[in-house]
Amino acid sequence: MATYTKFQCFVEDICEKKHNLGSDTLKVAFSDASNAPSASAHVKLADITTIATTNLDSVTLTVSSSSQTSGTYKLVVADKTLTASGAVPAFRYVIIYNDTATDDPLICYFDYGSEVTLAKDDTFKLDFGDQLFSLA
Repeated sequence: MATYTKFQCFVEDICEKKHNLGSDTLKVAFSDASNAPSASAHVKLADITTIATTNLDSVTLTVSSSSQTSGTYKLVVADKTLTASGAVPAFRYVIIYNDTATDDPLICYFDYGSEVTLAKDDTFKLDFGDQLFSLA
């Protein structure tokens, strides 16, 4: 199972109104082992060297729900299966970012522990469990 890590800047970005997670477009980007994201240093997508996603069908995520109950906010994102239309460069990290907000601010990333490669017609499932994250 992939390891979840929140970008530290995400906390400040929420407090400074950079995100409207219920309606903004969230996307995924990928980086390889030699370009590991840093939770403390990276703030926007351009800070990270990412691989080309032209051979993937769609990198846009679907927000299933964005709600608060008893003071706890929960963001649920639908699992996504990506299909390769051609070879995809090796990647280890899956990065979630806000494509609507200026500068594509970072939210979190998942470390898959080793490089993943996809050939034509291969699929890769992003399994977010019962929620992407919660805030209390």
